[in-house]
Amino acid sequence: MLRSLYSGISGMKGFQTNLDVVGNNIANVNTSGYKKSRITFQDLMNQQVKASNDPTATTGGTNASQVGLGSKVGSIDNVHTQGNRQTTDRTLDLALEGDGMFVLSSAPTGNNDLNANTVSFTRAGNFYLDGEGRVVNSSGLFLLGTDGEAITIDKEATNISINSQGQVQYNSADGELTTAGTIGVAKFSNPDGLVKNGNSTYRNSANAGLSEAGISAPGENGTADIVSGALEMSNVDLSEEFTNMIIAQRGFQANTRIITTSDQILEELVNLKR
Repeated sequence: MLRSLYSGISGMKGFQTNLDVVGNNIANVNTSGYKKSRITFQDLMNQQVKASNDPTATTGGTNASQVGLGSKVGSIDNVHTQGNRQTTDRTLDLALEGDGMFVLSSAPTGNNDLNANTVSFTRAGNFYLDGEGRVVNSSGLFLLGTDGEAITIDKEATNISINSQGQVQYNSADGELTTAGTIGVAKFSNPDGLVKNGNSTYRNSANAGLSEAGISAPGENGTADIVSGALEMSNVDLSEEFTNMIIAQRGFQANTRIITTSDQILEELVNLKR
């Protein structure tokens, strides 16, 4: 059988995955805190037709002759560049300007182990108050402070404010200014190593490079500042994604043409015996 048939099949599979990545990026173009993905390819093994020869006193050296056997997906990367900021004028909408992620937990207290399954991380800063006055995200996960505890605001609080250093303050029922806590931020040397959980959250991995400082206050240990009343939008560029979609479509089409042409050659070979 012709090697080109299998090369064409491998190319079709790769461009199918490419289109999956592009489609997911476009679907999340308006998802707060979403980080786009990209795909890279690598060539498969090569079949050696002729070995290389060393130069001698009378002849020069010759290069090896190899025939490639197709391509494969090399990696699917998450691109953690800063997204554009959208102003909402809602106090509990928070955007991070710089490196780091908000720390979330499914338990409101005693969350100091950032490798625990109950802890996750996000750049989506749309937060709310639950019935107990605790700050949660849209999935009900608790926003942790620098002490590893959930940020809790009194039910009778008024004039809630959050400054760039993450301090959450409000006026209590008697009008006294009270600090509820400081929002925590975790920094990673390799955020691409985080694993997506879904629901705009990530979990830590051994390759993410979590800072030794653990949960830091915003602006400390190289972490981002917080902007209250704004959200970080997706970093997806539609013009780039549509261009990638065209490339994927044409690449898939070209690989189908390889299979069609190889099939025609095989048909000619079969028809030799008549």
